[in-house]
Amino acid sequence: MHQVRRDNEVLDSSPTVDLLTWRAIMGQAVVPLEISEYGNGTFSGRFRQARVDAVGLFDMETAAHVVRRPAALIDEDQPRFYKMSLQLRGQVRLEQDGRIAVLHPGDLAIYDTHRPYTLTFPESSRAMVMIFPQGLVELTPEQVSRVTAVRFPGDRGFSRMINPFFAELSRNLDQLGGTYASRLVFSALDLMVTTLSEELHRQDDGGAQSALTREIRQYILRHLADESLTPSTVAAAHFVSLRYLYTLFSEGGETVSAWIRSQRLMRIRRDLTDPLYADKPVSWIAGRWGLHDAAHFSRLFKAEHGESPSAYRRRHLNVTSELAAAAA
Repeated sequence: MHQVRRDNEVLDSSPTVDLLTWRAIMGQAVVPLEISEYGNGTFSGRFRQARVDAVGLFDMETAAHVVRRPAALIDEDQPRFYKMSLQLRGQVRLEQDGRIAVLHPGDLAIYDTHRPYTLTFPESSRAMVMIFPQGLVELTPEQVSRVTAVRFPGDRGFSRMINPFFAELSRNLDQLGGTYASRLVFSALDLMVTTLSEELHRQDDGGAQSALTREIRQYILRHLADESLTPSTVAAAHFVSLRYLYTLFSEGGETVSAWIRSQRLMRIRRDLTDPLYADKPVSWIAGRWGLHDAAHFSRLFKAEHGESPSAYRRRHLNVTSELAAAAA
């Protein structure tokens, strides 16, 4: 029997379990999967997990096995999640989008739960897996699709600095039980996006259109706090027509306004759960990211998260409040 958890609560390590139990646990904790034994071996596995806001982290030790996410198990109407896997021991073969990445200890890769993938663990292994919704990263689904099943080796590039951070995160899941964990985990996500962005930049052919799209997105991120930021002002700042701006963004499967809104809400959501801003009014945090109309902001936030900004904040800061009350 597994404990029922709250956000930001770390579960105790589960005992070693068999294949049937592992299938049930993973299907509930991650996404529906097909899991089978590899070769003639008998499967066994154990894991620790923590959840910080909408991010799940897993430290998993398993015998040889195969994991598949076929198209039949993917519900297109469900939210899109990404999974980042850092190999800690043994090796794994990841296949997605026509690419194959063989990960050895210290290597990292990302994959998309909205498209089929296969993970083959030919031997006993240990891995740290982080699962998070698409809305928590600044990259579009099209951009992420270009870096799925790409090996980021732990001994070169940004990965040489970043991958050890994730390894330490895995070894210290028990430290992710408080509100301050949100800042740490969101920093980890930012580091991962930096790694993916470097790879996307490397892949770019230097074409004028891709360079302009990248420049426009960076411009928007720098000006999110500007209440007057609109598709029209963005287009004017880059001397392009609104129609052309819409065309650039349509290739990523979203509108300019939707991307501006999602980026603002993502940062507001982070600030609402950050104890450093616990004494700031919700309206101040929203205004910090360009949303000064309190009623409009509240409607946007509730439509996105199903609860008011204040309720969301109370729910995620309750651990800190309880600790403060106990110390008083």
